[in-house]
Amino acid sequence: MAGVRQVALARTVGISAAYLNLIEHNKRRIGGKLLTDIAEALGVEAGVLAEGAEAGLVADLREAAAGLPGVAVETARAEEFAGRFVGWAGLIVAQAQRIAGLERTVEGLTDRMAHDPHLAASLHDVLTTVTAINSTASILVDTDEIEEEWRDRFHRNIHEDSQRLAESSQALVAYFDTAAEAEASAGSPQEELERWLAARDYHVAGLETVEPGSAVDLPDAAAQIGSASGQVLTKRFLRRYRGDAQAMPLAEFTARAEAQGYDPLALAAGFGTDPAAVLRRIAALPTPRGAGAIGLVICDGSGTLTFRKPIDGFALPRFGAACPLWPLYQALGRVTAPVRAVVEMSGRERTRFLTYAVAQPVAVTGFDAPSVIEATMLMLPVDRVAVPDLPVLQIGTSCRICPQHDCPARREPSILAEEA
Repeated sequence: MAGVRQVALARTVGISAAYLNLIEHNKRRIGGKLLTDIAEALGVEAGVLAEGAEAGLVADLREAAAGLPGVAVETARAEEFAGRFVGWAGLIVAQAQRIAGLERTVEGLTDRMAHDPHLAASLHDVLTTVTAINSTASILVDTDEIEEEWRDRFHRNIHEDSQRLAESSQALVAYFDTAAEAEASAGSPQEELERWLAARDYHVAGLETVEPGSAVDLPDAAAQIGSASGQVLTKRFLRRYRGDAQAMPLAEFTARAEAQGYDPLALAAGFGTDPAAVLRRIAALPTPRGAGAIGLVICDGSGTLTFRKPIDGFALPRFGAACPLWPLYQALGRVTAPVRAVVEMSGRERTRFLTYAVAQPVAVTGFDAPSVIEATMLMLPVDRVAVPDLPVLQIGTSCRICPQHDCPARREPSILAEEA
């Protein structure tokens, strides 16, 4: 870039051109005075040469290579490739990121197509209408003589069914046109609550200083959550949030959580509360700049997810059942006994998390009445906490889009091609 030839630069810093060539091809490491001399001769900071001007690009290239473990890639020469062909390296990284984004979109759409009750009902209506039209048309074609009254009735049926089919088809087209924007569209009361919380990073600052006994105010949520059911669900969530905040004040809880490595049992004992409340409280902490987010999921006794706080790298199904290997579901089999596991989410990135899960009764009405069980799971990124020496548990999102074809817990075949 400076227009300096290799021979001239070597002569300036007092080394041979052959030795400088080895340096440029990462076959010799340099430091100290030689590094300083070369940087001075090129008019750049020594740190640029030591770390590589394309350090971020190199890291992205290696991440792209890690996403396809079955492809032989010279990862040791990634820095050389990025330095010599910056444009091509940027193109590869951009394509890898776009592919990863498209895969996440396909996973979400597949999840909806497999489990969304609205889509299932619409498809059923289309198939039923097509069958009716086909049956009526067959009668008209196969019957030589039909009374005029019956013929008019069949024609009217075909016309009405055709109108219904057109309406159903338009509804399906509109559904798929807006499916990619599902996060911002109207949905179930649970989705309304999650969108409202996502806009606040799942931290409701207004409830952190609420005095005990005061009512839960829902001023802005009432304007943003249109359905009455969504407002009821939001108020219920905020009452629980307020109780957790009062039992575990923000400043004190944050200090203890960081000092104790986010250990839920130690924090529960220290604040005199239950582990599930601690898991919810950890997930509600404001995320410091540069720190990884924390994920949380809650399910009822049937295993249906009733709350989701997503985290990058840990895909959460929006409809239907999740992976049965999640510690969340293991906790349902051992109520009140906490579960801890290091998990790795299957897929291109294979991200690891430290998870804590616990299932406990949330409503006990008597000896003879059934208890209402709820399970809670916290997902902590491994770069934020000390990871215990535990076997890594391979998990997925749901069987339909999980690439682990030999999984013993698989319920249905995956639509993804088997990994090499």
